[in-house]
Amino acid sequence: MKELRVTAASSSAEIATELAARRTGMAFQRTRMSADRTLMSVIRTSLSLISFGFTIAQVFEKLRGQNLISGGARAAGHFGLALVALGIAMLVIAIAFHIQFMLGLRTVRKEMRLEGLIHGKSVFPPSLTLVTAVLLLGIGITAIVSMVFHVGPFG
Repeated sequence: MKELRVTAASSSAEIATELAARRTGMAFQRTRMSADRTLMSVIRTSLSLISFGFTIAQVFEKLRGQNLISGGARAAGHFGLALVALGIAMLVIAIAFHIQFMLGLRTVRKEMRLEGLIHGKSVFPPSLTLVTAVLLLGIGITAIVSMVFHVGPFG
């Protein structure tokens, strides 16, 4: 793509075209950041579910182990396990959606750049939010494996 140098002396049509291309490029960045914010909200919710479920299961397991309670501990443990599983499921779905959305956004951006509609000078960095979500997913899977099989760091 041939890039024109637009200055204040350029025609109003050239200036308008350049500004539109820059606004469109910035809109892609805003859309990317919006997708990251959406993933962050799912991370917060999943983290709450995983930690709350794990805590419920562990507290009732310890109480049952000390013979302080009897019957209801299993139901509470299953409820805690269900919360952890729900948090993990939410993360898996959110990660898959985020990756699909970002790949689509990158494809559209590349097509527009090749057609000369945007400059594409700014980089489209990898999502640190996505990395955080994947790490939390690993922690959640470790927690649920530990809860079910009584092994690992939480067993």
